[in-house]
Amino acid sequence: MWSMASADPRAMTAPATAFGSDVDDVLLVGGGIMSATLGAMLKRLEPRLAIRLVEVTRELAREASDGWHNAGTGHAGVCEMSYTPSRDASGRVPIGRALGIFEQFEQSKQFWAHAATTGMAGPAGEFIRAVPHLCFVEGEHDVAFLRTRHEAMRQHHFFRSLRITDSPSVIRDWVPLVMEGRAQVPVAATAGEGTEIDFGRLARRLGAWLDAQERCAVATGWKVTRLGREPGCWSVEMRCLATGEVRLQRSRFVFLGAGGGSLPLIQGAGLSEASGLGGFPIGGQWLVCDNPDLCFRHEAKVYGATPPSSPSLGAPHLDRRHLEGRHHLMFGPFASWTSRFLRHSGGWADLPRSVRSHNVVALARAGLRNRSLIRYLVREGFQDMESRLRSVRRFYPNARVEDWRLVEAGIRVQAIKESDRGAVYFGTEVFSSSDRSLAALLGASPGASVSVSVALEVIRTCLPHLLEGVEARDRMGEMIPSHDVDLKQPGSEALFERIRRGADERLGLMPVAPVH
Repeated sequence: MWSMASADPRAMTAPATAFGSDVDDVLLVGGGIMSATLGAMLKRLEPRLAIRLVEVTRELAREASDGWHNAGTGHAGVCEMSYTPSRDASGRVPIGRALGIFEQFEQSKQFWAHAATTGMAGPAGEFIRAVPHLCFVEGEHDVAFLRTRHEAMRQHHFFRSLRITDSPSVIRDWVPLVMEGRAQVPVAATAGEGTEIDFGRLARRLGAWLDAQERCAVATGWKVTRLGREPGCWSVEMRCLATGEVRLQRSRFVFLGAGGGSLPLIQGAGLSEASGLGGFPIGGQWLVCDNPDLCFRHEAKVYGATPPSSPSLGAPHLDRRHLEGRHHLMFGPFASWTSRFLRHSGGWADLPRSVRSHNVVALARAGLRNRSLIRYLVREGFQDMESRLRSVRRFYPNARVEDWRLVEAGIRVQAIKESDRGAVYFGTEVFSSSDRSLAALLGASPGASVSVSVALEVIRTCLPHLLEGVEARDRMGEMIPSHDVDLKQPGSEALFERIRRGADERLGLMPVAPVH
């Protein structure tokens, strides 16, 4: 069996017997939170499955899932105003997308609670923490919007505990740094219960558990280079980066959870469904503060309104983070132009190589329609430190340059499809072949937060036979109690509270939202 624990390149060179001659049931490409979640869920659901996970880097979850490469936000629609973007014709703020994301995140918490209490993921406190989620706005227009948004959200049982205030003194109690040095302008904030997650650590824990299971294997340092269709299975070609050795492995089902690395594999697989499919990579950066005094005084994730100059990329936010045993403040994201599809294992030729005769029109149309976005990405990437600090000071007016450093974030590749007619949608979607023998995750936000519902969607769409029978349904119910229940519907309030309370207790998520 391959080992993901060893850093010795020789240990990553698997002998022929490690690959075996049998066909795997499931082969997972990419060692991030998506593949780790799907692999662990499938093995729990059907213990007899033969599952193999292949990752190109020397450790699992070192691309977009790594704690330094994403916001670590448990996206639940509480603080992200981009999920409730504008008023409708009646003047109300539609909250449908926020409700859907909230419910998906609740499924994630249920699975993580199961994983933490059954030894799959280690102690919950090592990968998830309770952190208040706040929206903060200033100016009459945005204050009025936040009030309307709060009124709409409070009417649903998901958001009954969401608080709002326009009192500067109350906001100062909630998040002192946000109000220090701020001019006297109209302000408002909402606050609700939220979480911070180290998705990299969680993915590595789930991967380690999967590697220890019978008929399962996890390999690092192997790059999947080609997918070929054979009768009843896929032939997967992979190369060991340490030795150059090339192997073929067969699998009945393949899941591509390799972020931007999934697109070239889909394109090369000869799938008619991939005709016209391209990708648009966007790099990211964070400003990080390690000053312990400032970190101690800011215990929240604070999101602002999406600025007009940041089309479709979401809102900036100032976050308290806990990574590698230390507290940090993180601000961003700052977008940047890149042609790479992966931060560590990609190359500058990734984007040009993805241009094919069948997708050149879709890519060209997207480029023409999103010229302002491209200009924005280039401009963002060339900002100096003082320009970046001006953005920080909208959240923390007294921010000083010497307290902050710039770090690179993960790269996300947004799917470009002919049917979108040039539009770029910043969401998460699952691509699957017509025979349901291959699935891939494309896109980003809300991404890792809804990895559990993505895994559930893959199972329902591509492997529905695994959910047949009372025993299978019971196993899924143990992992995700609400997997077959719509908790959004009226009348489900009591069930929602019971399921949510049970997951929060097992995860140790004591409410820490402001109480003033």
